[in-house]
Amino acid sequence: MRFDTAAPAGSPDSTATTLRSICVYCGSGTGDDPVFAQAADALGRAMGAEGIGLVYGGGNVGLMGTVARGVLAAGGHVTGIIPDFLKQRERMLDEAQETVVVPDMHTRKRMMFERADAFVALPGGIGTLEELVEQMTWAQLGRHEKPVLMLSTKGFWRPLLSLLAHMREQGFIRPGLELNYLVAERVEEVIPMLRKAARPVPRPQADEIIETRF
Repeated sequence: MRFDTAAPAGSPDSTATTLRSICVYCGSGTGDDPVFAQAADALGRAMGAEGIGLVYGGGNVGLMGTVARGVLAAGGHVTGIIPDFLKQRERMLDEAQETVVVPDMHTRKRMMFERADAFVALPGGIGTLEELVEQMTWAQLGRHEKPVLMLSTKGFWRPLLSLLAHMREQGFIRPGLELNYLVAERVEEVIPMLRKAARPVPRPQADEIIETRF
C-alpha cells in the first residue's frame, strides 16, 4: 500500500517525519505459540539496534513486555504510556526510560499517537485490534499519514485482511476512501517498509501536495 508523506493541513501531524519512534500495539498475553514472543523480541532488538524508540502501552507482561525488553536489550529507548487503572493489572516496566501514567484510555491513545512516527500491530486481542483499526480509520479520514503496519506472524492478521477485502467487495470501503496499510510477514521486513513509507518529503513538494488538495 502507498503512503503520501505530506500530511493534510489541520491533521495532528502537519509535517513530514523520519522514522524516529514506532508505536507498537500488541497483546498483554503471549499467545499459544512461542513464535509470537520470538517475533516481538526480534522486533524490539531491531528497533533498538537502529536507534528507533518504542512507544507502547507501558506494561511488563505478554508481548508488550517482550518487545519493550527487546528494545532495552539492544540499547534503545522505551516510552510506556499506561492508564492509572491498569498499573497493577499490566505491571509497569520499571526499566523503561520514561513511563507516563495517564488518567484514562483516551489520553493514553492520544499521547501514543503524538509520540510515534509509525504504528505496528503485533498479534493481540480485542484491545490491539481496536487500536489498529482506530489508526486505520484516522488515516482513511485524512487525519494523519503515518504508516500503519501489521506484522502478520504465523499469518495472524490474514482473517482481518480477508474481512477488509470483503468490505471492499460489498461496497463499504469505497473508491476515494481506500485504507492505507502495510503488511509484513517477517520481522526483518518491518523497519525497511516503514522507513520507505515514512521517507521525508522536501518542503516545496509537500506544500504543492497540500495546495492541490485544498
